[in-house]
Amino acid sequence: MSIWGKVIGGVTGFALGGPLGAILGSAFGHAIDRSKAQRRLKQGPVSIQTRQTAFTVGVIVLSAKMAKADGMVTRDEVTTFKKVFNIPPDEMHEVGLLFDQARRDAEGYEPYAGQIGELFAHDPVVLENLLGGLFQIALSDGFIHPKELAYLNNVSRELGLDRATFERIRAAYMVGEQINPYEVLGVTQKATSEEVKKAYRNLTRENHPDTLIAQGMPQEFVEVANEKMAKINTAYSSIQKQRSLS
Repeated sequence: MSIWGKVIGGVTGFALGGPLGAILGSAFGHAIDRSKAQRRLKQGPVSIQTRQTAFTVGVIVLSAKMAKADGMVTRDEVTTFKKVFNIPPDEMHEVGLLFDQARRDAEGYEPYAGQIGELFAHDPVVLENLLGGLFQIALSDGFIHPKELAYLNNVSRELGLDRATFERIRAAYMVGEQINPYEVLGVTQKATSEEVKKAYRNLTRENHPDTLIAQGMPQEFVEVANEKMAKINTAYSSIQKQRSLS
């Protein structure tokens, strides 16, 4: 069963708990006891399946909240959402129900981003890829609206990512600007060639899809990781040409 089927069917909703579990129950009528689920989470390590559910529901909810940032949902945003997150056509209707529930939900985005941040506090690269997916959706119409950028910045903070990390991700996804390959790698132009190579090696190791999946990113979201890796590779290739690195 795909992660979408597990989410829609409520297979792991109980274990998830918190605001993410609550909105999942509201959308599909699952009998999720929020307080009991929260106590269960505190008793021991969170399973990979629960983390995958949190990531998936978080993507849907935060995408829906972002759609409200600039006041409208475009066809391009919906198309990109389907493509980036590999949603099967026969499950799109149910995913749409959760998306609409999140859009109507009176809660802000903060409780949801905060819960995801707590679950992946020790695996921040998974959080970076979630944020990268949101950037892709925001970019689907060719530019990022200032309100969307402000929203992404705030979500990044609620996820627990620091400012430098946000700027590194922003540098990779912004259009209409000269992309600085050094910012994408998280180094300055004053960095030595060895420091550049080290930064690149670390990023490629941390963002390998197998590593991310082992940390709780669902297999269905591998395209997000591939897109980020492509931007990292492009940035490094640009620096290699500038410096004649081997």
